[in-house]
Amino acid sequence: MKLKDKVVIITGASSGIGKAMATEFAKQGANLILGARQYVTLCQITQDIENQHNVRAVAVQCDVTVEEDCAAIIKQAILTFGKIDILVNNAGISMRALFKDADLKVLKALMDVNFWGTVYCTKYALPEITKTKGSIVGVSSIAGYKGLPGRTGYSASKFAMNGFLDALRIENLKTGVHVMIACPGFTSSNIRNTALDQNGTQQGESTLEEDKMMTSEEVATLIVNGVVNRERTLIMTGQGKLTVFLSKFLPAFLDKQVFNVFAKEKNALLK
Repeated sequence: MKLKDKVVIITGASSGIGKAMATEFAKQGANLILGARQYVTLCQITQDIENQHNVRAVAVQCDVTVEEDCAAIIKQAILTFGKIDILVNNAGISMRALFKDADLKVLKALMDVNFWGTVYCTKYALPEITKTKGSIVGVSSIAGYKGLPGRTGYSASKFAMNGFLDALRIENLKTGVHVMIACPGFTSSNIRNTALDQNGTQQGESTLEEDKMMTSEEVATLIVNGVVNRERTLIMTGQGKLTVFLSKFLPAFLDKQVFNVFAKEKNALLK
């Protein structure tokens, strides 16, 4: 797939991986519909992209937990460009709290954004993407392959996203629709700063070493190239590939390794 003049919808596009993907797609000539709750920030991003690249970019205020908002961003893409080639389900939030301490509203919030946001947008975009034989992308996580302590809701939502997209891929084996699951490892972005604590409040400070992680720009480049090459699954780090391998063949050993890693984070939840 060549990206020039393709129409790409990206949710969660106001920061982090979403913002970086918007820039990377624009570099390759794609026109953009960018969705996020932070509308003023989103407008500035679209203006910058149009000034720097010879493409069109449209900002749409969109809360992916609201089904009507998801329908509206798809409708806006059709009204503006007349088609949709690629949907990137990127909007997501995380958490940091042991399940025994967490208010259940925290887990519900993560499912609403990470899973239902993907389902809503995909439902409304699929008829149009079927026409163009385009791509549906889910920005998932290694947490969708291995449950992570202190992130029960996050892992559950990413497991659910992976299962949904895997089934969708099989349903569309004969339609020409491309479905890709992208699983970054730990990425330096604001997702940990906005992660919800046990009461549903943003924690504000990352507990992990951000400077040792992949950058959002590196992740964005891999995802965009994955769309171009119509990849099936992207596991982006050696640590991620090892985790997926060990989860299949040495699950009990992996449990201990994951426990040890998270027991060493700042203000560790595990003792």
